[in-house]
Amino acid sequence: MSDRIALVTGANKGIGFEIARALGTEHGMTVLVGARDEIRGKAAAEALGDFARPVRLDVTDPASVAALAAGIDRLDVLVNNAGVLLERGAPPSGTPLELLRDTFAVNVFGVVAVTNALLPVLRQAPAARIVNLGSGLGSLAFTTEPGHVYAQNPLLAYNASKTALNAITVSFANELRGTAIKVNTADPGYCATDLNFHSGPRTPAQGAVAAVRLATLPADGPTGGFFDDEGPVAW
Repeated sequence: MSDRIALVTGANKGIGFEIARALGTEHGMTVLVGARDEIRGKAAAEALGDFARPVRLDVTDPASVAALAAGIDRLDVLVNNAGVLLERGAPPSGTPLELLRDTFAVNVFGVVAVTNALLPVLRQAPAARIVNLGSGLGSLAFTTEPGHVYAQNPLLAYNASKTALNAITVSFANELRGTAIKVNTADPGYCATDLNFHSGPRTPAQGAVAAVRLATLPADGPTGGFFDDEGPVAW
């Protein structure tokens, strides 16, 4: 095992679980398995193996975020994977404001809260990496392209939250550009997960590839970008 430590939020299942698996088994990291449900987090860590350590984390709860940060004195990689998709087919005009707020609470505000809380220990690492799990549905280029499948998608809250996440990535990358920290967004593609009732054609393991690559970038790697497992994704 290397001496690098990674935290993956929402790592008890799906893409987050596979990111944790790859960072531990392929890159030798100790992985903190972030999970809102303590029991599920422990089960996931046991399934992953000796490199995994369960940590309770509700990204929407300031006390939970603060408690986690207080217990971490070293961190090399932060993967903000936790996310929600709460709407089910309603058009933008039919999306309740409360659903929009609940979506942003996890997908946007939760990312900022966790990143800010852990930035002091990430700054102490020799070459920290921050990876935000985005989506092609957050690409304005895709959703405004006539005929593109994403342009037909009505998910106001989810899509807007992932577009906002790209802006957050750029903002943190710009702030940290003079440091060794790199910040990027990973697009996992349309994967079969609980989020979409397992309707996607890609596996969670395939969805983890881009995030793992960004989490292990070399010193000359990019920062402030949006990437899938084939390369840059249009904003």
